[in-house]
Amino acid sequence: MTRAAVLFEAGKPIEVHDLDVPDTGASQVRVAVTATGVCHSDLSLANGTLPYPMPCVLGHEGAGVVTDIGADVTSLAVGDHVIIACIQPCHTCYSCNHGQPELCDNAMGDVLGAPCLMLDGQPVVPMQGAGTFAEETLVLERAAVRIDQDIPLEVASLIGCAVSTGAGAVLNTANVAAGDSVAVIGCGGVGLSAVQGARMAGAERIIAIDMVPARRDWALKLGATDALDPAELDNLPTTVLEMTAWRGVDHAIDVVARGATIRDAYDMTRRGGRVTIVGAGRIEDTVTFNALELMFGAKTITGSVAGGVDPQRDFPMLVDAWQAGRIDLESMVTHHAELDGIQAAFDRMEAGEGIRTVVTL
Repeated sequence: MTRAAVLFEAGKPIEVHDLDVPDTGASQVRVAVTATGVCHSDLSLANGTLPYPMPCVLGHEGAGVVTDIGADVTSLAVGDHVIIACIQPCHTCYSCNHGQPELCDNAMGDVLGAPCLMLDGQPVVPMQGAGTFAEETLVLERAAVRIDQDIPLEVASLIGCAVSTGAGAVLNTANVAAGDSVAVIGCGGVGLSAVQGARMAGAERIIAIDMVPARRDWALKLGATDALDPAELDNLPTTVLEMTAWRGVDHAIDVVARGATIRDAYDMTRRGGRVTIVGAGRIEDTVTFNALELMFGAKTITGSVAGGVDPQRDFPMLVDAWQAGRIDLESMVTHHAELDGIQAAFDRMEAGEGIRTVVTL
């Protein structure tokens, strides 16, 4: 039996229930979750922006301790400390073998076909195969990345999505190079990680864009060279163009992903530059371009799924970067909550407050 935050219907409050934990599947590990981040994607699933099977256990970035392993598990042992990943590449399918493990053809089918937590005899699907809003969860072996036991699990939990998605979008998808200029639209946990990824890549100018003063301040502390409040500007793209000698930035990273912000990202990017869409927008939201500007601008517009990460490759790299002082994770945690406080964390997120909430279990 384990306590978990369950979403029964999009748009309804989450409910905390005691769930049954079935026997660990052959390719699974059972993890006692120590800490989990509350990500905007959790809110997006809860409010219906992202479609998903219901009921589900929310949460998709966490860390904890392995308490049981399946018969076929070879890479992990009971007692290992792990980061739980929301991406589970199989490393055998077409996408994995063509350099896009984040688009694994088999991941979702493998997740939905594996044993999961139960309520009154009915399965409760883990969000993105993680289900970290639970005291215990069952995940595929390949979704658990072992880390040294001296790594604080509270810090490690953020690597599961926020940090890897933001930094990965810059390093893996956009391929920002030393000397480039980068604009980041939206500076919550993912956006701040994108700022840090740009700094790690050696970007010369990093423009952080957010309406929340605290987020702009954090972005400047974490490596941004400039910070803009779009609400105070008559025209955001024009301001960015002025700041870059009317050329535009080499890269615009849009973490908000609304039609208006995607359009702004495109307009502030130089000819031949790259626009990377990181956020998960609403299915009914659209953005319009005319045929001539697409040809004339010669810009690349790219979606980034979970930062293009391969957890087994990229999570250790990010842990190493944190240990070496090249990325700051501790300062991104501004609120702490218990399992019952997740709904309040969602309310803060909708109000634009704070950077990231970590739930300790």
